[in-house]
Amino acid sequence: MKPIFSFLWLALVALLLRSTALSSLASRNIILDVLAFATVVWALKYGDDWGATLGFMLGLAADLDAAHWLGRHALGLTLLGYAVGRLSTTLVRESARTQFVMLATATALHQLWSTAFEWSGGLTDLPYLLTRVLVATLVTASVGTLLLMGLRVLSGRPLFGHAQRTSKTYPG
Repeated sequence: MKPIFSFLWLALVALLLRSTALSSLASRNIILDVLAFATVVWALKYGDDWGATLGFMLGLAADLDAAHWLGRHALGLTLLGYAVGRLSTTLVRESARTQFVMLATATALHQLWSTAFEWSGGLTDLPYLLTRVLVATLVTASVGTLLLMGLRVLSGRPLFGHAQRTSKTYPG
């Protein structure tokens, strides 16, 4: 029962942060992609199937929250969760460099996917959208890596365990 509660708790916290606290930062062009962060962390911890499941759930809830096409975030985050989960079996997941690269790559891909739907096709929008992708990538990867390092120090134990596990582990 505990894994299901942590799954739902992470989804609820990520969606609340996205809708409330982080929206004020986004209005100042500082974007922290909490959906990509939560998907990457969950996929690193529990593998591809659970990473894709959380990505789909977060994406679908984000699509319902916003006034745009249904499935836009759901598809992108599902694919990110699956890809990161597959890679998590071969990576040193406790490495801060690995976490930074995974967060940066996932955030950049998620932001590029999202901006593809917002781009009107004109060249005047392109510098703003690319700047937004770059800022979101750097901020999310930096803050996310520092947050994971802080959690590892506070807990006094590894967050993700060993890379020898299979990707079919049930969270718990």
